[in-house]
Amino acid sequence: MIQFLPARLPTALSGACLAVAVCLAIPTTAWSAEESAQDKGRRIAVETRARGEGFGNFTASQTMVLRNKRGRESKRHLRIKVFEVAEDGNKSLFVFDQPRDVKGTAFLVHGRRTGSDDQWLYLPALKRVKRISSSNRSGSFMGSEFAYEDMGSQEVERYTYKYLRDEPCGKTTCTVTERVPTDRKSGYSRQLVWQDKDELRVWKTQYFDRKNTHLKTLTMKKYTKYLDRYWYANEMEMVNHVTGKSTRLTWSDFKFRTDLAERDFTKTGLKRVR
Repeated sequence: MIQFLPARLPTALSGACLAVAVCLAIPTTAWSAEESAQDKGRRIAVETRARGEGFGNFTASQTMVLRNKRGRESKRHLRIKVFEVAEDGNKSLFVFDQPRDVKGTAFLVHGRRTGSDDQWLYLPALKRVKRISSSNRSGSFMGSEFAYEDMGSQEVERYTYKYLRDEPCGKTTCTVTERVPTDRKSGYSRQLVWQDKDELRVWKTQYFDRKNTHLKTLTMKKYTKYLDRYWYANEMEMVNHVTGKSTRLTWSDFKFRTDLAERDFTKTGLKRVR
């Protein structure tokens, strides 16, 4: 969340995570006039991560609406669990409940600050757990416009950064930062990220493919503050400009600091997820 997780983006997400953007409501650092565009871009990303830390864990519900280029829609319902891991990427579990053809499908992510995330997909029809290799992460996640790469951990260390400009962003002002994946197997050549300067919430991300074509745009809306500290987007939409398809994610029922434990996020436990 993109990773659908507390903000590790300059949010994902993730996602994200499919990125949920999270920010601690504290004043934004004043940027030095002598600071390079690269240093400023990275500084924004580092501060975004710092503001998102300390939430512990959460559960949430999600509705996924897939829309084809003709406007026909199909809907899916799933549950999300996220466990914060100190000094590393978070662990996330996605469980599909509806419709019947995807019920019981589960997706597990062990995020990493360095190196590739570990990702597994449990397919109940086959009764087996499939590991998602790093070379296949540009593929579609469950038929959506989010790639497996978007669902992984959007860690600061995974990118190089360059601050580009400030520009109007609705009723506020956003910084626009370019980030370039360091992983040569990434499906993206670069991404542009719009964040408001006050809370560092991510409002829009543009994704460019390996040929530098503008492939997709993610927009994030309806932010709510939780625990009096963390901002999460309750609605996200990913539009594919090449295929004309889109995927909208609506989040609800956030519950923080539950009785989740790290043992709830294991590969061997995927088959038992209900």
